[in-house]
Amino acid sequence: MQEAQSLPSVRFPAGFVWGAATSAYQIEGAVAVDGRGPSIWDSFVRRPGRVLGGDDADVAIDHYHRYPADVKLMAELGLSAYRFSVSWPRVQPDGRGAINQKGLDFYRRLVDELRENGVDPWVTLYHWDLPQALEDAGGWPVRDTALRFADYAAAVHDALGDRVRDWSTVNEPWCAAFLGYASGEHAPGRREPENALRAAHHLNLAHGLAVRAMRAGRGDTRIGGCVNLYAVSPQTGDAADLDAARRVDGLQNRFFLDALLKGRYPQDVLDDVGTGFFDQADLATIAAPIDMLLVNYYSRFTVSGRPGGATSAAAAPTETGSPWVGSEHVSFVGAGLPTTAMGWEIDENGLTEVLLKVARDYPAIPLVVSENGAAFEDVLAGDSVHDADRIGFLAAHLRTCHAAIEAGVPLEGYFAWSLMDNFEWAWGYGKRFGLVYVDFDTQRRILKDSALWYAETIRRGGPAE
Repeated sequence: MQEAQSLPSVRFPAGFVWGAATSAYQIEGAVAVDGRGPSIWDSFVRRPGRVLGGDDADVAIDHYHRYPADVKLMAELGLSAYRFSVSWPRVQPDGRGAINQKGLDFYRRLVDELRENGVDPWVTLYHWDLPQALEDAGGWPVRDTALRFADYAAAVHDALGDRVRDWSTVNEPWCAAFLGYASGEHAPGRREPENALRAAHHLNLAHGLAVRAMRAGRGDTRIGGCVNLYAVSPQTGDAADLDAARRVDGLQNRFFLDALLKGRYPQDVLDDVGTGFFDQADLATIAAPIDMLLVNYYSRFTVSGRPGGATSAAAAPTETGSPWVGSEHVSFVGAGLPTTAMGWEIDENGLTEVLLKVARDYPAIPLVVSENGAAFEDVLAGDSVHDADRIGFLAAHLRTCHAAIEAGVPLEGYFAWSLMDNFEWAWGYGKRFGLVYVDFDTQRRILKDSALWYAETIRRGGPAE
């Protein structure tokens, strides 16, 4: 990765959205407050060995109680938008039936606070915190869960649609399906490959049903799907490596892009995994017209189909199975690039690659980079965190976003992940992605150097030389 200081400054178009993102379970805490029901993550963190250090998110960073001060930080940084998720069990404790108005009231207050501080709210309806009652009834492998999600989406949109324009449905359905139901790395921790495929299809169906439900509601609404995309490269030109790259690109990227934007699943992926997991009639619903596509990007995969390589994209903190249904033999190998604290290789050019690929291979649609960021070994020194590596990461990726725009990609915004340090799923509190440092014992917030740099970048309209 090149040093940002050695490069000329760039400027993004007027109206470009400068944001940061979080998710409900990772920051809110207050898991038993004001009628919130349990989620699959509340259950998962109680199972020994599932989360590094035995951490839980019962308090997390207490955003539920501290949101006014957190919004003031957003305004101080000059964010034009804040992407956050709504906790389904906070709004609908059992995932069906009565709406918990106290839960909705929290999001009403948060949205109002954002608007009063000049920050546009971007709402994500689902970021992995399925109500436990729905998991007890079968979870995402069961079709009824998608139907219940549409009801929930309609309820949240009805409550907030008059004051929120920008919405996304399901965040990273690949993770929810294949880390939750195939590898068991994420909640609910099941290792059932065939059910992981069913879960993936029903998450796609939930997206389409939610789009339809929200379109019937009020407000000036823009709706997007949200996918986590990876650039995928074969380790060599060997036929087995080329096939491995096709397989990983198929299950990670094209499985979701083709369904959302073309109304079909890729035939080569179906040849890999079979066809028994979905109803063909659902595809028209899944491909309901959307206004934008949200793209989360972190790294590139370099893969091999030959025996003897690594078995996962990054070392998991606990024992897991493989998420690569139908392609469990594929190995993930390093390309020799610098890595983040997660062990993920830093390859900013992959971001341009995936944006260009979507713009080239799919119907024209506005794009937003809805998550991009990195964990590093941050050290608090007095009242400062000197995170030069993160500044370099963000600057390099913003430059590749600018290059994509220059190449004709209709990219409209960028959201850094994440606004604040938080509960990092199976890694507990051991990995810090935030622009804002959080002392997890005292809940004190401290702006890292990267936060100050991002504020200046927003003010200038792009990274400086």
